[in-house]
Amino acid sequence: MKKIEKVSMIGLGAVGAAYGSKLHDLLGDSFQVVANEGRIQKFEQDGVKVNGRKYHFNYITPETETTPADLVIFAVKNADLAQAMEDMKQHIGPDTILLSLLNGISSEDEIRAVYPKQHILYSVCIQIDAVRNGNETNFSSLGWIEYGEKNNAITDEVRAVQELLEKAGISYKISENILHTMWWKFMVNVGINQTSSVLRAPYGVFQSVPSANEWSEATMREVVLLSQKAGANLTEDDVISFRPVLHSMSPNGKTSMLQDMEAGRKTEVEYLAGKVCELGEKYGVPTPINDQLFKIIRIMEEM
Repeated sequence: MKKIEKVSMIGLGAVGAAYGSKLHDLLGDSFQVVANEGRIQKFEQDGVKVNGRKYHFNYITPETETTPADLVIFAVKNADLAQAMEDMKQHIGPDTILLSLLNGISSEDEIRAVYPKQHILYSVCIQIDAVRNGNETNFSSLGWIEYGEKNNAITDEVRAVQELLEKAGISYKISENILHTMWWKFMVNVGINQTSSVLRAPYGVFQSVPSANEWSEATMREVVLLSQKAGANLTEDDVISFRPVLHSMSPNGKTSMLQDMEAGRKTEVEYLAGKVCELGEKYGVPTPINDQLFKIIRIMEEM
């Protein structure tokens, strides 16, 4: 089994900065952050603070020639994935493992369309409560990365990432059914990310106001119905299983969509409600809650 000794990542949002800090502590300059010159100047000028500690990552522009990384991590927003794949070309060689930490259920297939010969592991981030404000990212829980092969096999690549995460102190779980896991996370994001952004509500509201959580769960149930058509086969038990996870989150923690809304950034509604509506039409499944959320969030983005 080949060890992962060099990692390149693109995306320094809340998730990227949080996990990136751990990888930097382990690998030093063998952990590279890819960004354009303008972003690098800003990062170097302001620094990137994670839980109060200032990090000076090893930054590199997309054009800079370099040897391929053992692992490439995508931690950008869905709308930025196409450009990110182009920007990572210098870092991807025949043996490079690709790992996407994006929300939604489509990024791995998009990556495979561009890099059909690469080894792509499927993954989701669960229970991380990182919040970014300007150049500062804070978290009380890193949660865990759940990942695996599309066919759920335990390969050398899976073991190599396992060894890296263990050394970096990043919690993980090798999924027994990654399709089900990804749809579960998609269901959760569709529910709480979108409703939190409309309500401008941190996790504490969903922990303490029953009607808020009921709305979130009703939104999730539309994904459950779609998953049964798509072969992921979520059930009501999967909706219920998020309840203890929710109550373990920091009451002041905020979903990534709420953070985007508060910062005036474009949200990922096209990849959440938009995807639900698209699949609803494909499978003939009504999605009235997500239909409305898609319209509402799009309007809020333009206000």
